[in-house]
Amino acid sequence: MNQKMVCLDVDGTIVDFDGHMYPEVRAEIMNVMEAGHHVLIATGRAFHATLPIIRDIGLHSGYSVCSNGGVSLRLDPDLEEGFEIVARSTFDPSSVLDALRERIPTAKFAIEDVDGNYLSTERFQDFSFGVQAKGVTFEELEEATAVRLVVFSQDSSTQEFASAIEALGLQGITYSVGYNAWLDVAGAGVTKASGLDALRQVLHIDEADTVAIGDGFNDVEMLEWAGRGVAMGQAPREVKRVADEVTDTVHDGGLATVLRTLL
Repeated sequence: MNQKMVCLDVDGTIVDFDGHMYPEVRAEIMNVMEAGHHVLIATGRAFHATLPIIRDIGLHSGYSVCSNGGVSLRLDPDLEEGFEIVARSTFDPSSVLDALRERIPTAKFAIEDVDGNYLSTERFQDFSFGVQAKGVTFEELEEATAVRLVVFSQDSSTQEFASAIEALGLQGITYSVGYNAWLDVAGAGVTKASGLDALRQVLHIDEADTVAIGDGFNDVEMLEWAGRGVAMGQAPREVKRVADEVTDTVHDGGLATVLRTLL
């Protein structure tokens, strides 16, 4: 079997929605690494929140993609912190923020800045940030340089939120709407797939030897990009539609099932 580049989403794929990693999943990830394949994390989490997962599965060297493609890490045990940021994509969020606040006045906003800090309005906090968000004014958010913009509205359904975003006709950004009224915004063309493809070229892996497993709307581009794109069993219908195959749910060890086929 050719050496593969195996790209794994975190939440809903490696861990369940309570953050629990099943022992069989951890064991199969280690088996795939020991078989000589490249295992990469590909997540919407900021790098602060990704590093505990990387360490938990014993991934000490290689690469990973965080912030939906906005940040790429190189892992090396010889580095002082065990990792370094090798790529970071940024954008000016001011016009997007203005448009979204006008359209969805009850929305909460958070920005991941170039230093990996999170700036937020209205005590907005999420586990994916990995650090405590710093409360700032809306005007301070507009002045920041963003890697990732997160928008959340408790007063809208997912469909209402998606429709509102479409109606804005925003340019120069990439976005995905989550399970709830949750929006992730990145710079134009920045996705998990764009970050992974840059690393694929560094690793000298053929497109046909890429494997990606995920379950969310922010995984769509990654599943389309991969030579073998696998959707988790609990993924929304729209995500399953773009995948080459569908495995079991995260609670049924769907990731472990896929990884065994690589051994």
